[in-house]
Amino acid sequence: MIHLHHGWVVAVLVVATFPLIYYLLAIFAALAFSRRTKAPGPPTPAQTFQPPVSILKPVHGVDFGSYENYASFCTQDYPEYEILFAVNEESDPAVPVVKRLIVDYPQRHIALVIGAEHFGANQKVNNLARLTREARHEILALSDGDVRVGPQYLRNVVAPLQDDNVGAVTSFYRGIAQNNLYAELEAVGASSDFFAGVLMAAWTEGVKFALGASVATTKTWMQKIGGFESIAAFLADDYEIGRRVTDSGGRVVLSHETVTTMYPAQTLLSFWQHQLRWARTVRLCRPASYAALLFTQGLPWAIAAALLAPARWLTVSYLLVYLLLRLATAWFVGVSTIRDEVLRDRLWLVPLWDAIHFVVWAASFVSNRVVWGNVEYMIDRGRMKPVAP
Repeated sequence: MIHLHHGWVVAVLVVATFPLIYYLLAIFAALAFSRRTKAPGPPTPAQTFQPPVSILKPVHGVDFGSYENYASFCTQDYPEYEILFAVNEESDPAVPVVKRLIVDYPQRHIALVIGAEHFGANQKVNNLARLTREARHEILALSDGDVRVGPQYLRNVVAPLQDDNVGAVTSFYRGIAQNNLYAELEAVGASSDFFAGVLMAAWTEGVKFALGASVATTKTWMQKIGGFESIAAFLADDYEIGRRVTDSGGRVVLSHETVTTMYPAQTLLSFWQHQLRWARTVRLCRPASYAALLFTQGLPWAIAAALLAPARWLTVSYLLVYLLLRLATAWFVGVSTIRDEVLRDRLWLVPLWDAIHFVVWAASFVSNRVVWGNVEYMIDRGRMKPVAP
């Protein structure tokens, strides 16, 4: 029988409470964010900061919601803006979708550019560099091709840029997932786990990063941090924008405006590669913080504590408290704050996600290689280097 006088048993039981404390703090962080960023009512005449905006959309391929995603940017309640799309080549399936958009919304200034100068291995950033040169306006709103927005999106993400010290405005994203287990797991993981970490970081140290689904910034700030050309070799371009803005004395604002992103059906292999790429990206960007994630993972610690607990009531307590606090965290962060309907309907997937996330977290330390777009890259100090031509 295992007794508490074994020091290592006591240590495991104590450490197993760390994730439970983390869950409580994440709930408080979510409540604090919700109180600070209550969505405003309809715009008033006093809200006069509505400068022209260039929406930059580097796209590659299509998914189950591409047309609706693109069209959501054409129906903004905003006085003047343009939408600039970029693809790598004429044969990209996104090209006919953009051309249809141009026909359907003749009142909007929509343009499509093909190809971009090579500054680094991240083709998306190469395209952003070209789009920035093509853009007519000072304010830039960047978003991925799988992002869908509401009609107040531009008003809300542009407003903080009235303060010259704000260098970037970024947004959470809720999911729309196809009827596929791996797609639903990705949505559940982002809303219940990743965003809990984002809220904790924002609450404790401030936002020093950006989230790639949506970033609003200016040409002036991009020039100040070296332009897109300077980050074209980096895998985590969104993180680099936020980090460089804060390193240059600017602020990154976490907007109350939440966007929507698509989670298409996946195979087990593509799900694993995506999760591993994401995990290694975070590890290489923030190594100390990433290593500390071990102490925020409640499931493995709850199981370890349950196995080592000297009494049945203690075993049951660890497992029950983990489950209750973990689901409460998922609800307050992902459902109440982010309003993610996938998580609301698939809350029962959270423990399964936690088990997978622990395996992915451990596997992320095995190497610095990731697979992106069917190409394998070695990540060296954040920069992407193709393993083979």
